[in-house]
Amino acid sequence: MADTTDIERALLMLATELKRLEAEYNMYFAGRLPKPPAETRSRVEAMIKQLDRSSIQNYGDRFRFTSLQSRFSSLVDLWDRGLRAREEGRAGPFVHKRPPAAPPPPPAAAKRPDAKVEHTTAFHDPTKEMEKLQELYERVVEARRSVGDDPVPFNKFADLVKSQVKKLKTGGAEVAFRVSVKDGKVNFTAKAVKK
Repeated sequence: MADTTDIERALLMLATELKRLEAEYNMYFAGRLPKPPAETRSRVEAMIKQLDRSSIQNYGDRFRFTSLQSRFSSLVDLWDRGLRAREEGRAGPFVHKRPPAAPPPPPAAAKRPDAKVEHTTAFHDPTKEMEKLQELYERVVEARRSVGDDPVPFNKFADLVKSQVKKLKTGGAEVAFRVSVKDGKVNFTAKAVKK
């Protein structure tokens, strides 16, 4: 019957060798070792056989040995599956799957972020639609203040709207104005629309 300290020493050595064997297999499957660690594996197997044959009286030592033995057998199963997969040329348990690639960015035309539309209105004759013109002006002023710009005078704004309506209006069409905020800037656009 082996001495208690000898068994504890042997279990400590077995745990150390098992960690070393696991590290060597990890290095092998990562491509840092040219061949599997057969020597270390046979040394660990011999240590397990020797401890298995000896009589371990202490329940704590017996439990520790059984834990190390089952860990070794599960790791051996994993390593053997990895070696078999590598020999067969397929992905094994040690091949890390890469996360799916991010979808390609949209083309430049579709890439622009949507502008936050603050207000939209249409004019047939701004001089006769003063309430709509005043509301549009207030929305432009609000949008400009939200991005830190100074408001424009109402008379300049009204002249701009009138000139755009005169320039874009054809036949019985109206001119639509849109106030939007995009990339921290206020966009004020005009477009001819049919009734």
